[in-house]
Amino acid sequence: MDGGIRENDISRIVELDREHIWHHLTQHKPFETGEPRVIVEGKGMRVWDQKGKEHLDAVSGGVWTVNVGYGRESIANAVRDQLIKLNYFAGSAGSIPGALFSEKLLEKMPGLSRVYYCNSGSEANEKAFKMVRQIAHKRYGGKKYKVLYRDRDYHGTTIGALSAGGQDERNAQYGPFAPGFVRVPHCLEYRAQWDLTGEAYGQRAADAIEEVILAEGPDTVGALCLEPVTAGGGVITPPPGYWERVQEICKKYDVLLHIDEVVCGIGRTGTWFGYQNFGVKPDMVTMAKGVASGYAAIACLVTTEEVFSMFKDDASDPLNYFRDISTFGGCTAGPAAALENMRIIEDEGLLENTLNMGKRLIGNLDALAEKHSVIGDVRGAGLFCGAELVKDRTTKEPAEEKMVQAVVADCMAQGVVIGATNRSLPGYNNTLCFSPALIATTDDIDAITDAVDQALSRVFS
Repeated sequence: MDGGIRENDISRIVELDREHIWHHLTQHKPFETGEPRVIVEGKGMRVWDQKGKEHLDAVSGGVWTVNVGYGRESIANAVRDQLIKLNYFAGSAGSIPGALFSEKLLEKMPGLSRVYYCNSGSEANEKAFKMVRQIAHKRYGGKKYKVLYRDRDYHGTTIGALSAGGQDERNAQYGPFAPGFVRVPHCLEYRAQWDLTGEAYGQRAADAIEEVILAEGPDTVGALCLEPVTAGGGVITPPPGYWERVQEICKKYDVLLHIDEVVCGIGRTGTWFGYQNFGVKPDMVTMAKGVASGYAAIACLVTTEEVFSMFKDDASDPLNYFRDISTFGGCTAGPAAALENMRIIEDEGLLENTLNMGKRLIGNLDALAEKHSVIGDVRGAGLFCGAELVKDRTTKEPAEEKMVQAVVADCMAQGVVIGATNRSLPGYNNTLCFSPALIATTDDIDAITDAVDQALSRVFS
């Protein structure tokens, strides 16, 4: 860690943090007697806290964000140069980095053609929901307004996004929610809802979506919003046959397919976007986190030209356009950072590295499963993996959340930061989560799983 901050200075920072900062996802009572953690510096795959302790970050900033690692001077310089030239103008006008990044992004997304800039994944999903509602009024007399979402999926923190939230514990105490959002079953074969396996299970899980559409009335359902790989709900990779059937169902009932790539987008699964692993053609795609690896705030809603055209087909109508704005969607730092972020991924071959290191991570976790019976299931795609912990492999009874968190805490004490489903799913916050930066090496992957090995041995001894 940089020694430029003297001990008395960092002590003051910690005190200021304790007195004034309201941390995310954190119970603050322990800070009355203990210190909050302050992350002071990051470089590559590692971060240092206020005590100078080094940590290997296996969750890319805690929430799947820092895809190209810490300390990228070229991104910082790109942002600095752009801010001096033009830091901001409202999104009702264009900008040079906005135009250039849209071209670069859409090259990676065949079939999609329009980019709407905003500043967070929650906001991007809200924009998509608003488009669905406006299309319903413009085309269907206001009737085709419902948005389907999936059990265990997560789409953001706003009331609208939580209305499409499939994690009941995360939603608790925030209702009542917006009407018109309807849940469909999850597709986790390990927690099977039907006595089928493989492709048959995948197709049956998708058929369950059709059953909901029919129950609600196809003329009332405007969109289906899904994560390509469920993230915070347990790192759920869909069974074979699932996505192909989902696409058929959406086409059959004229339902827009909205894919939430906030976590999976920009390389996390080893492809530019998670949906590209499954051959589907979405109508709308939202993204945030890894778009600029956290070097600047940026999120995007990307649509087909067909969706875009619905908002300009009658220029004489004063309501016939998307009457929406995102203040900080006009910041130029986001697309400037995103351009350089994408160049790094391309020039350093990080998609290929993600596939290779992802195979090693899955392989290492599988080896741990042979050693530790508490690991009931290992799943994932690219550098986006999960290990579900259970009390008993036969009954699949979930491990207690406090035990899962003890594993996370033990790894932290070893200097390795891992994640876990966090008070999201009542009774099922039992999956360890791994999403190291796309720059991870074999040594990094082995260090992560070695720490988990030691933690499991101590916590479940």
